Amino acid sequence: MEGVGAYGGGKAGGAFDPVAFAKRPQVILRAVCWLFAIIVFGCISSQGWLYNSKTSREECLYNKDSNACNYGVGIAVIAFLASMGFLAGEYLFEQMSSVKTRKHYVLADLGFSGFWSFLYFVGFWYLASQWGKSDSPPGGYGVNNVQAAIAFSFFSIFTWAGCAFFAFQRFRQGSDAAFAPSYEADTSLPTSYPSYPGGPETDQHYQEPPFAAGPNQRAPGDFSAPAY
Repeated sequence: MEGVGAYGGGKAGGAFDPVAFAKRPQVILRAVCWLFAIIVFGCISSQGWLYNSKTSREECLYNKDSNACNYGVGIAVIAFLASMGFLAGEYLFEQMSSVKTRKHYVLADLGFSGFWSFLYFVGFWYLASQWGKSDSPPGGYGVNNVQAAIAFSFFSIFTWAGCAFFAFQRFRQGSDAAFAPSYEADTSLPTSYPSYPGGPETDQHYQEPPFAAGPNQRAPGDFSAPAY
């Protein structure tokens, strides 16, 4: 496809088109991952903890398991930072003139996105399990927030898996290009060439073989040694 470089990106040095950049599936999914990460760690950080006056300390609403709150916030904060990093990488991807640099970026994208999809799956299962064992907080404090964190952890499984899928597609495109022939057949060239004008009609039969001996010429077998 015209204008496409290594690993599915544009050719290095091309003009940057912000509209086309914003419409790329990788960029859209990264933005969604970034938004979901904000929701997850924002919900848990704001109302995921409840102050217990009896113990004089804050307790996590997920069955008083502080590890659950810390895990949810931890993976979301890292996902937030990673999403911004990969968005910057998508912008710089078009400027990467080295094929090896693009390959390393695509592999990092594939590995991190797949791994974070798995961590979000663990986080969803962990938060949902602990919330199912929790007592209802007084006055329904933070219920919507902790449930929203669970829901968007579930959605993040698929957004990060989608990022891994697109990275895998890029990797396959780069691998296929590495083993493709370095030339393409030029279909504009004729497959056969005509002979001299009138050739098809006149060169099928000869009246006499070419280079035949004339009347004043000796044939190769007519040579005789001179007599002395």
